[in-house]
Amino acid sequence: MRIDGALSEIRKEVHTLQKQVQADPLLNTIPSVQKRIASGGFYFHACKDSPDVRSVILHYIRDLPCEAEIVVARKISKFFRNKHHGREEELYGDLLAHLIKNRLKRAGTLVLNVAQRGSSTREKVLLAALELAKTRAAKKWGKENLKTRTVFNIQNPRTEPLLTISDYLCWAVQRVFEKGEMRYYNYLAEKIRLVVDLYDIDKYEGYRNYYDKKNPLTPENKIGPPVT
Repeated sequence: MRIDGALSEIRKEVHTLQKQVQADPLLNTIPSVQKRIASGGFYFHACKDSPDVRSVILHYIRDLPCEAEIVVARKISKFFRNKHHGREEELYGDLLAHLIKNRLKRAGTLVLNVAQRGSSTREKVLLAALELAKTRAAKKWGKENLKTRTVFNIQNPRTEPLLTISDYLCWAVQRVFEKGEMRYYNYLAEKIRLVVDLYDIDKYEGYRNYYDKKNPLTPENKIGPPVT
């Protein structure tokens, strides 16, 4: 996800919204809000927030100068067993490599704020994903043209407000694939530059598994029962 503007200011703004929810007598009586307040302070969490709480941050993201690229992986057993050896870390690393490979040709530093996720975000997993991304990028442009320095910042969603934004954008896309629900995706569509349905083999020809503003997601993207 790329955000234009001063990151420190955006952090402050999201933090302010969190404080508003925590102080709002209409919202701070909601059990999910109370639970987070009791455990150290309220923070947004898309899949656990109530509709009233979601509306607070959704309005903010809609007006925020940002854009997201999202890679989706279907949970297909044979791919998980054969390609990723049944290991969540390898699946995570593969997706991360797909997400960043097209960013490695640019000069300068690519800073990746990564949500802490158990063993999947250990340093060795992230570095392996970066090497995989470099290998894929080198095949496309040549190793000599990879100029980007990459830095990983492993962050706790509770303490890094920027992760709230990516959490909500990913959740809006997830709702389409899991439930065929378009409401949130449509509301944030201007912020979602690209969605790649990585393992939709039937649509590989012509990159029909790539979704953008000209080829948006629809209710037809809802995925049925898992393929075994």
